[in-house]
Amino acid sequence: MFPLVLIAGVTGTLFMSVVMYFIHLRGWANADMIRAIGSMVTRRYENSVAPGLLLHLAAGCLFAILYIFVMRGASVNNPVHLIFVGLALGTFHGAAMIFILMALAEKHPVAQFRKANIDVAWSHVVGHMAYGLGVGLVVAFLGPKLGGFPVS
Repeated sequence: MFPLVLIAGVTGTLFMSVVMYFIHLRGWANADMIRAIGSMVTRRYENSVAPGLLLHLAAGCLFAILYIFVMRGASVNNPVHLIFVGLALGTFHGAAMIFILMALAEKHPVAQFRKANIDVAWSHVVGHMAYGLGVGLVVAFLGPKLGGFPVS
């Protein structure tokens, strides 16, 4: 199951990172999550990409374990259902992250990440939905090949 967790976690994290970076680039919200995570460690914006990316990938793989555990526990094995369960889990995960984000934002060591308004909150919901979609797609299509899921 380790290969499934690794591929699902990295894919979901990649989906989420691309969506959030797009939101940030378009100026819709301050959604540069990789730098926000990294600068919590480095305490500076300038050298935050590498640690942010590593921490985000690690968290993505850890959450993939939880997502796969829920999918297995619910006995979901239809590919379409797996994708939608991943999307639903991502939506719930994103909604839960809003509360954590709001609590941590004002204590962030870099000033530009201290303000977490509704645009930032919704960008996290959308980003986590992309993560769940990525995990769901991997589980649906690679799960049977990697021995993780029987798909009907």
